[in-house]
Amino acid sequence: MKTTLIVDGYNVLRSSGLYAEITQDDHTHEVFNAAREALISDVAVFAHRGYDAVVVFDGAGNETSTGERNDIAGISVIFSAANTTADSTIEGLAREAAAQGRNVLVITSDAATQWTVLGTRVTRMSALGFADEIRAIKKATVKEVDMVATKNTLGERLDEKTREKLHQWVRQKRL
Repeated sequence: MKTTLIVDGYNVLRSSGLYAEITQDDHTHEVFNAAREALISDVAVFAHRGYDAVVVFDGAGNETSTGERNDIAGISVIFSAANTTADSTIEGLAREAAAQGRNVLVITSDAATQWTVLGTRVTRMSALGFADEIRAIKKATVKEVDMVATKNTLGERLDEKTREKLHQWVRQKRL
């Protein structure tokens, strides 16, 4: 059974430092949409490690928010229901998953949420810890891509001594 991953969306956007270059203190609708999309993409990459992931954004101030789950890139995205905070939604999701016997990882730096959700089967990671994990994943991916880009053929991946032995072997077969 996969671990349930619950991400406090706006908390991570604001306190991880990872999305600061996107928002640059510009909190317009378009800029925040781009930041939310970047976060969801990063959560999808992180969740690929074996998590069922949910990203929760605060929709309490939006009278039309229903709290419905939407699937984006294999990630459940929830804007909390009107008059319900993201923190309450996260706490409920964590309790529900733990009651089902699932391990739960909550990503938030909100102290009140941390204290509320911590318990049996529920652990937490700070927004900064998540940012560090995402940076490490991206760095490893870039390194892997660079390796693939520079070593396209088998011959290029072999050391000089091995290449020379193979050339000698091929010449002997031709004779």
